[in-house]
Amino acid sequence: MDDFSGPDLISDLPQSIIETILIQLPIRDAVRTSILSRKWRYKWSTITQLVFDEKCYPNSTDREVVQKSVVEFITRLLFLHQGPIHKFQIVNTSLQTCPAINQWILFLSRNDLKDLDLELGEGEFFRMPSCFFSCEKLTRLELSRCELYPPASFKGFSYLKCLNLHQVLISPEAIESLISSCPLLENLSLSYFDCLALTVRAPNLKYLCLEGEFKEICLVDTPLLVELSVAMYMTDEHMEQSSTCNFVKFLGGVPNLERLVGLIDFTKVTFCSYYL
Repeated sequence: MDDFSGPDLISDLPQSIIETILIQLPIRDAVRTSILSRKWRYKWSTITQLVFDEKCYPNSTDREVVQKSVVEFITRLLFLHQGPIHKFQIVNTSLQTCPAINQWILFLSRNDLKDLDLELGEGEFFRMPSCFFSCEKLTRLELSRCELYPPASFKGFSYLKCLNLHQVLISPEAIESLISSCPLLENLSLSYFDCLALTVRAPNLKYLCLEGEFKEICLVDTPLLVELSVAMYMTDEHMEQSSTCNFVKFLGGVPNLERLVGLIDFTKVTFCSYYL
């Protein structure tokens, strides 16, 4: 019989290459590599990107079983993790709001978090804890079904370039302040906002996507904007009271706009796309 024993070339690869391999695997499989050998026992524990998606679900139709399993798995993984976490993503429609998420956010706020994507399932909205606003190194933020109440001491995310808020509860004043206090913001997407009068001040903004029921939209200091996608659902009352229909005013602050995509119900136009 042939002897397949030989040098373990994979285990002796630089840690950076091993991490590149591990982050391509579903997170549960990455953790399972710890049983390969002593050398691999803690290889997974220093990966900087943690993605918890549908692939980390247990095989069960019982929502409570799924919830408990996912919460315990994430909590234990963070407890054993070593070093910085640059990306943390939860895309899990079975995961409901629970106290453990507050602890996860606290842990992440102390570990150089740069990319946060939190998309929870149906049910009660998750209120982001105050420690979230101390994630000063964030460059990308995507939240779904969350509540945001920035503290008075919050000065913005200085490095944030991409902001995507979907079904997020936040006051009009807070959302405008958040946008204007992210000086490097280039990509902004707001969806499922109701009765919002929005003024956007973002000197480095290039891509803007808006979807919801807006009273008014005003673009101020957006000279670099090149692409704008707008889906506005206007009530009759808002049509009468709002100046949103005035596209000359609306587009007056975007001199470099190249592409405009619109879905606006009050104009009777279902879809339009223009290259300017």
